[in-house]
Amino acid sequence: MNGHQLILGKLDDLITGDTIDDTHDERYRQKIAGLLINRKGYLRHDIEPRRKLMVRAGEKRAIIKIDFVIRLENRMGMIINYAPGSLVTRHRPLVAASRILAPYQIPVAVVTNGEDADILDGPSAEISARGLESIPSKTDLSAVVSNFDFRPVPAPRAEMESRILYCFEVDDSCPCDTDICRI
Repeated sequence: MNGHQLILGKLDDLITGDTIDDTHDERYRQKIAGLLINRKGYLRHDIEPRRKLMVRAGEKRAIIKIDFVIRLENRMGMIINYAPGSLVTRHRPLVAASRILAPYQIPVAVVTNGEDADILDGPSAEISARGLESIPSKTDLSAVVSNFDFRPVPAPRAEMESRILYCFEVDDSCPCDTDICRI
């Protein structure tokens, strides 16, 4: 056992080729990676897996991970996070992440449990589509990115978004979660 995950062995990460722990959650992440590469047209270098993100709430700090960051035209165009269970409870923290991961608002945020997905418009936090098949393809995301106004997120707003993300992802996490590094 590693934290709260049952280690089933090892597997090769589809994006990086690295050997990583085989867990039930990682199998879903690899399924999503396969969807992005094999059916949505992304190249491996378009996708950054396990992106670390520092979050703060006052003096408290922690590093969390965003499962997938998709870059097109030298911009972060989409983030995807996997979590088991209900999708609706994952909307707000993922939108917060879309507002602090880059110095600008990331246009698309996707939350998935590996079986279903909600695709969120970053600026409005509204659901724009549902279902794994509705995750934007590279062509679709390229159109979004080329027409998007990559406005900077104001510092006070970014601070509040970081607090929100900290509350959802760190304060509400299992103490044995090894994906979170409390600093």
